[in-house]
Amino acid sequence: MKSVNVETIRSLFANLETGNSEEFFQHVVQNVDWTVMGTHPLAGTYHDRDIFIQSTFHRLNKVLKDGVRLRVTNIITADDTAVVELEALSTALNGAPFRNRYCWICRFDNEKIVEVRAYLDSALVQKLLDENEPGTT
Repeated sequence: MKSVNVETIRSLFANLETGNSEEFFQHVVQNVDWTVMGTHPLAGTYHDRDIFIQSTFHRLNKVLKDGVRLRVTNIITADDTAVVELEALSTALNGAPFRNRYCWICRFDNEKIVEVRAYLDSALVQKLLDENEPGTT
């Protein structure tokens, strides 16, 4: 088992800040075990990277002016796991800032993400979708 390090994690996650999520997701295995915690419409467990991207990132990109932009604020690593705290840098279509905070607990195998547990503000996601997604009230 190869341990992960802060520099590698910071470099990988920098792709989410610059909007290069495709590069980030190349480091996620196809059969990832990704759980989004909460009670909002994006919450759930995903066992397929592409379905996760379609159900979360693509859906959010439709209601955020410049798409999903996440900046790392803290990284803690131990063995094959990285705990990554992030903040959203996005603006909703209605002009409101979307300043969610995230904590992703990521497990790696051979430098690829194989498991994520993502914690975030459910109420803020629900509000964003309610106010900006067509067909929601």
